[in-house]
Amino acid sequence: MTAIICMDDKNGILFNRRRQSQDRLLREDLLRETGSSPLWMSGYTARQFSPQPENVRITEDLAAVPEGYCFVETQDPGTWATPPAGLIVYHWNRVYPADLFCTLPLEQWTLVRREEFAGSSHEKITKEVYTR
Repeated sequence: MTAIICMDDKNGILFNRRRQSQDRLLREDLLRETGSSPLWMSGYTARQFSPQPENVRITEDLAAVPEGYCFVETQDPGTWATPPAGLIVYHWNRVYPADLFCTLPLEQWTLVRREEFAGSSHEKITKEVYTR
């Protein structure tokens, strides 16, 4: 499984049980990246996608996702017993208030691709794709 996560410059992902930010063009990029593969997410995350793509699967236990991709907004994948096989990180390139952070040590991963694009609400979003 490949985990997908959005985080700020201090690895923040959530504040007061809410996502820090969202971006329409980031969601479009995420859907292109995942193609027709299963895309797992929480019910909270799924509310961003309207209409909901056919490949979206809803679960609250993202650590147990068996295959495909997992869009993580409300959990720190660094706490999972089994780390994901791959990782896609979208960086907001700014600092937001946060009380939940991603603790995955990115230096233990291999960066295979980095690209930048303008979002609908962010001047620059950086996408990094990692493998273990």
